[in-house]
Amino acid sequence: MRVTGNSFTTALIDQLNSLAARQYRLQNEAASGMRIQAPSDDPTGMQQALDLQAETASVAQFTQNISTLQNRANAAYSGISSLQTISNRIGDLVTGVDGTTSATAMQADATEVTQLIQQAVQVLNAKNGDQYIFGGTATGQPPFTVTTDANGNVTGVTYNGNSEVTKSQIDSSTTLSVDVPGENNTSSGARGLVADSRYGADFFNHLIALQNDLLAGDSHAVTTTDAPALQKDADNLNYHVANNGAIQARLTAAASLLSSRQSGLQTSLTNVAGADMTQTLVQLSQAQNAYQAALQSSATILQLQTSLLAYLP
Repeated sequence: MRVTGNSFTTALIDQLNSLAARQYRLQNEAASGMRIQAPSDDPTGMQQALDLQAETASVAQFTQNISTLQNRANAAYSGISSLQTISNRIGDLVTGVDGTTSATAMQADATEVTQLIQQAVQVLNAKNGDQYIFGGTATGQPPFTVTTDANGNVTGVTYNGNSEVTKSQIDSSTTLSVDVPGENNTSSGARGLVADSRYGADFFNHLIALQNDLLAGDSHAVTTTDAPALQKDADNLNYHVANNGAIQARLTAAASLLSSRQSGLQTSLTNVAGADMTQTLVQLSQAQNAYQAALQSSATILQLQTSLLAYLP
């Protein structure tokens, strides 16, 4: 049987292409650390790897969500803690008022209360990044506006936000919000920070009443009306401090679980699709040697074939 030169050349090219493809695949395997580069390498393994990669992406997104929530929770805590400090100072002022307190002293206390109201509004109009913290989902404008009279006394504080909060997913079945609306008098939803009719909290109106009673020298109203009302505000702020701490602890625990899950997924992915690097490098070396040997052999055979053809008549 006679073998033509063209048949030899075609077989040679096919062999070289096969060796080059194997070499290329092993190079990619060594570079990526993954033995599965295409579905044809291992259809079942590829599907498992894709599922693991999808879950890994979800875990990464949950982790990012938690990081964002932790940042917002820290910002919220700073504001709540500052309000609590103001509330504590108000408590000291109220406790210091009794039937023997002079009108002059109460005037001085009223001035301090006015300043504390202004300070509280400033705290509540704080931002986290480019978003206001305590306006509910209305994050693009200052949530509180204060009005004063000609003497500088506060006559009202208006809430410009809403009672809604944004929730973020922290795992496949759980959403969580760290946001606190400044006010919520709707009888449902997230608890308001400075005003919530369900708990008797109405911090600014109670402070304005205290300011006015002090200006009027009405110590009886301060002790019998203002003090109990302001205690409800203090209790409400205490709740928010505790709740923020509980949420932050929950976020920390969730982040830890996701970190463990991420490590587990990476291990599973490596087990399913990862390359045995020692074996891969050995096979790559063998493939490279085979390719070089094939090139040398082919060159020798082609040179011999050319020489023989030169003698043919």
